[in-house]
Amino acid sequence: MAAEDPSVSGVAGRYATALFELARDEKSVDAVKADLDKFDALLNESADLKRLVRSPVFSAEVQLKALSAVLDQAGISGTSAKFLKVLTANRRLFGVADVIRAYRALVAKLKGEASAEVTVAEQLNDKNLDALKAALKSVTGKDVALNVKVDPSIIGGLVVKLGSRMVDSSLRTKLNSIKHAMKEAG
Repeated sequence: MAAEDPSVSGVAGRYATALFELARDEKSVDAVKADLDKFDALLNESADLKRLVRSPVFSAEVQLKALSAVLDQAGISGTSAKFLKVLTANRRLFGVADVIRAYRALVAKLKGEASAEVTVAEQLNDKNLDALKAALKSVTGKDVALNVKVDPSIIGGLVVKLGSRMVDSSLRTKLNSIKHAMKEAG
């Protein structure tokens, strides 16, 4: 399965595929995805957790001890917690974001969904999220699972990555285009 989907390849793809197959056998695909989404959100919110995950300075034992505390605090247990601990013990925790992305792709494929990465300047409300999902569904013909990231540096608008297509309607990009046009005209 991993070889068929280019977004699910390499080491991250192998780990994600193993987790996906285990979760499917346990009938816990959605629960594992929810736990991984929760961990991904924690990772995006905490510079300290990012540093713990990415830095090779920390030993596996130190990472495991800190990760266990984070997982307990977040209420992440079962298959997801065991999997994250295996990543840590195997010194692969630095790749957890890629593993989560690959797992999401496998879940989307199972459900016949497309997945899109959306970057916004500030958090969208439910009404706007639903409108965005509906617009993307009309384009793809499939339900679209959104992975929304907040990046205030885009100033306004959206950046949407859907498969190999990317639509950048951010204010930052538009301002840069105007700036370049003015430089060339002058």
